[in-house]
Amino acid sequence: MATITESPVVPHAAPKMGVVAALYTTPETVIEDYGRLLNLANYRDALAPDTQTLLKINLSWQHYYPACSTTPWQMDGVIKQLQADGITDLMAAHNGTVVVDPFEGEVRNKHKVVEEKYGIPSITLDVPPNRWVPYKPKGEMLVLNDVYPDGLFIPETFAGKNIIHFPTVKTHVFTQMTGAMKNAFGGLLHRNRHWTHSVIHETLVDLLTIQKEIHPGIFAVMDGTFAGDGPGPRAMRWHEKNVILASADQVAIDAMAAKMMGFDPMSLPKIRLAHERGLGVGNPSEIEIVGDDVSNVNWHFAGKQSTFASRGQKLIYHGPLKPLERILLRSFIAPWAFFASNVYHNSFWLRFIGRKRVKAAMQTGWGRLFQSY
Repeated sequence: MATITESPVVPHAAPKMGVVAALYTTPETVIEDYGRLLNLANYRDALAPDTQTLLKINLSWQHYYPACSTTPWQMDGVIKQLQADGITDLMAAHNGTVVVDPFEGEVRNKHKVVEEKYGIPSITLDVPPNRWVPYKPKGEMLVLNDVYPDGLFIPETFAGKNIIHFPTVKTHVFTQMTGAMKNAFGGLLHRNRHWTHSVIHETLVDLLTIQKEIHPGIFAVMDGTFAGDGPGPRAMRWHEKNVILASADQVAIDAMAAKMMGFDPMSLPKIRLAHERGLGVGNPSEIEIVGDDVSNVNWHFAGKQSTFASRGQKLIYHGPLKPLERILLRSFIAPWAFFASNVYHNSFWLRFIGRKRVKAAMQTGWGRLFQSY
């Protein structure tokens, strides 16, 4: 099996970093608003021409839950604009996890119906025909070479392709907030990606370094029509916030989403480290907002971000169970942790808490739009 050691990036005009486009939107106008958003962010400058573009879908749960995963209108609006501009060589990229079924999720979250609407092929990264091939990063790695001493593997189909990330605006039990940088986590690391949770912030910075080596074009669109706070990405409280964001700078878009949620972006290690290493702009005072001014928004989401399941995991990653981390996560014991997470989220939390919240969301304009797909 060949090892990818050299960057396949095709040189093209580099987009301006530190620019984030933002728009307020409605269920009636969101498809057209996504088109306007892309143009406000000068997305074509970010993508290499005559190159296939991967659409990296965010799937945080196979069940639909507001703000948890990529929305169908997010895909719909972006793909419509891409095809209208003649960018037709597209492929949706999905991944599962040890606790998420990608095939069920693609259907339940209405991703598949949008792909079929536009004739977009898709690939699921965890199963054939996708192949994972060895990759030797050219840039300095903060942690990945230590976490994976036997070497890194990336999807063979990613090298030399543009990529557009489709995150949502939400908080997260391990990274405080999750966005464009975290969306690469499911794409560039295989199912043992949970080995990195104790050094997750540094991992995301390493992955951004790798992305810049293998992708000739990188862009992100973030959906905050529903936004989630609390113990994300699954056990959240949803809020109608009616905002969408886009940028060629993953650090900047995450910084602005973090600021809107009530975090100090530079206090989040992944944003601060990426900013300091020149991978993007994380200081809000250096970020240019185009479109609607969201610079002073604060939703006060920076609160409690733990569940029974995540508290147990944090005991392993950062607490008294740390000496047992390798045994608990890299041995025959590990599947029991995945089983416990599935039981908690899919049987207990969804049944007794989540379904009531989803039912309430379906009474909103965004819920009705979701049901229309």
